[in-house]
Amino acid sequence: MPREEYQVPTTSGASSAGAMTRGATGGERHDSRAVMTYICGDCGGNVTLSKDALVACPHCAGRVLYKERTKRMVQFEAR
Repeated sequence: MPREEYQVPTTSGASSAGAMTRGATGGERHDSRAVMTYICGDCGGNVTLSKDALVACPHCAGRVLYKERTKRMVQFEAR
């Protein structure tokens, strides 16, 4: 099954005794958040920023950067 496919969350895993505490993250996930990819609002180029990088496009010096949308399906429950 592809990683981007939507998976319904289960509640049985959260109630187990060995579950991670709220706010705890794994080491692998923390490393993947060190660098983020954005799209420049002026030139449309891909911009990769690290934690302490200057928020500007290296190609055109544009200061407006948009976060890329997820490729996974996002589903909300309507009430």
